[in-house]
Formats: sequence, structure tokens, C-alpha cells
Amino acid sequence: MPPERRLLDRVREAIRLRHYSYRTEQQYVGWIRRYILFHGRRHPRELGGTEVEAFLSHLASQRHVAAATQSQALAALLFLYKRVLNVDLPWLGEVVRASRPKRLPTVLTREEVRRVLANLDGQFLLIASLLYGSGLRVLEALRLRVKDVDLERRLLIVRDGKGAKDRVTVLPDSLGETLRLQLASVRERHNYACRKGYAGVELPYALDRKYPGARLQLGWQYVFPASRPSRDARTSSWRRHHIMLRSVQRQVQRAMRAAGIEKPASCHTFRHCFATHLIESGADIRTVQELMGHASVKTTQTYTHVLNRGEIAARSPLD
Repeated sequence: MPPERRLLDRVREAIRLRHYSYRTEQQYVGWIRRYILFHGRRHPRELGGTEVEAFLSHLASQRHVAAATQSQALAALLFLYKRVLNVDLPWLGEVVRASRPKRLPTVLTREEVRRVLANLDGQFLLIASLLYGSGLRVLEALRLRVKDVDLERRLLIVRDGKGAKDRVTVLPDSLGETLRLQLASVRERHNYACRKGYAGVELPYALDRKYPGARLQLGWQYVFPASRPSRDARTSSWRRHHIMLRSVQRQVQRAMRAAGIEKPASCHTFRHCFATHLIESGADIRTVQELMGHASVKTTQTYTHVLNRGEIAARSPLD
């Protein structure tokens, strides 16, 4: 087995030991592989701070990557050296930093949101409605489990969200009946699959070993399950996954075009609209912070740009 593969296997083991997400694992392994190839396939033990600085500077000056992309590459390399190779890198003071301009989020008007939703149907309409009505990230919506939907109290419990944090957010009254029908459909499909020898749903961390029967319980099933089972990327077991992220993104982009939206909008735009429209309606910023799951109110304050409009806003001298 080649040395590079052994190293990347050690990286994967270290990532899984710390319960990082599979997407983080993919990104970290990808950046470490690019770093090794950039330096002529030399083993990272033979490299150090100078080589890390050269790679990161190359990303900024030659590849023109965004600041967030460069930061992600740096995080991957720091993880490699500190957690896998047990090497402390020197202070990286000579790195050419990619610029990080301050950007306001893209926000649709309420009418634009209605037009986009009007061009969606089925479970894609329900998912987009949850993104806008509950402020969910798209993967948070897809990873919703039946047990985390409280129809009586009109609440959604987001488990293991960004930063491995749980939070509670609102469930719009207007989605109550639609979501009830979706859960009934999930129950019917799950019962049929169990009769046919269904292998169950994937469970986080070691819960599959701790509670062997939980994978077949209705409460652990995804609210938006895939149409057929697939192999789990880490365990290679046949499990029921949620519907593909790419499918939702394609449907939302199609709806954006059909609605005539020219803004650079995406699935995440609905979350921006949720926060902005709440603040625009007079909601307390601390409440919005809790619903969004922001660690700092400074992040939520990004959406206060809406307060620059209205009767109290400055008027143009031309008017």
C-alpha cells in the first residue's frame, strides 16, 4: 500500500475519532492531497512551515481562491500536522492572505420568495418552505428526523447543526398539515420497507452499536428519505439516506429561473430571507440569533441592513 494512502487513512481515522462530519472529512483529505501533490509528492514530515506558507500563498496569488477557501485549506493542514503527525508548525507570518471583503447577504423580497415557491412542488416545495419559514440550512432540513418534528408545539429541533450544536426553531403554522402528510407518507413507506427486510437508516456516531434496533424505529427515519437504500460512505452498510442535496439545489435553481429572479440566489438565500424579514417585521435580534443558531449576535447583526430602509432612513437629496 503506498505511503500517501496510509497517511490519508490516518487522517480519516483522526477525523472520525473527533466526530467531524463526512463533508469535513472529504474537504480535509482533499486539501492534504493537493498539498502533497503541490510539493512533488513529498511526505508532509519532510515539509514544514515554509512549505505550508508557499502552498497557501499559491492558492491566494495564483489560484485566486476566496478567503474562506484559503482558511479551509489552512485548517486542514493544521489538523494534519497537529492531530496526525504531532508536529507544531511555526507561526505562519509570510502567508499571502486572500482578501476577505465584507459582503451583504443576498435577500429576496417577500413577493420574490412567493414566486419561487410557486414554481416548486412536492417535497421540494416543503423543503424550501422550511428553509424560509424556519431558517434552516439546507442540510439541516434534509437531516431532519421524524422524532425532531413537534407538530403540537409547532417546533423543529435541529440536531448537530453547524458547530455540532443543537437548537430549537419555529415550525410555521401553514406547514403543519403538509408536514403531517409527509410524516404519514414516511411511516407508510417505512412499514412497507420493514416488511421487505429493510436494513434501516444510518445513525450518528456509535448509536448503531449502542441501540441496535434504533435504525428500524420510525422516529429515527429521515423526514425526506431517499427513494431507495444506498451504501453508507463510511461503513459500507446498506442504509436509507436522505434525498440528495444536489437534487434540491437543482430544483431550487430551476424555480429561481422560472420566477425570473436575477439575483445570485441559492438554497441558502431562504435562510437569509428568514432572518432579514423577521428583523424587518420588528423581531428582537436576540430572538433571531437563537432561531438562527448564531454563536454571536454580531453575526446576526449582518441582517440589520434592512433597518436602513423605511420612514427613519436617510432620504436621497435627489428626492
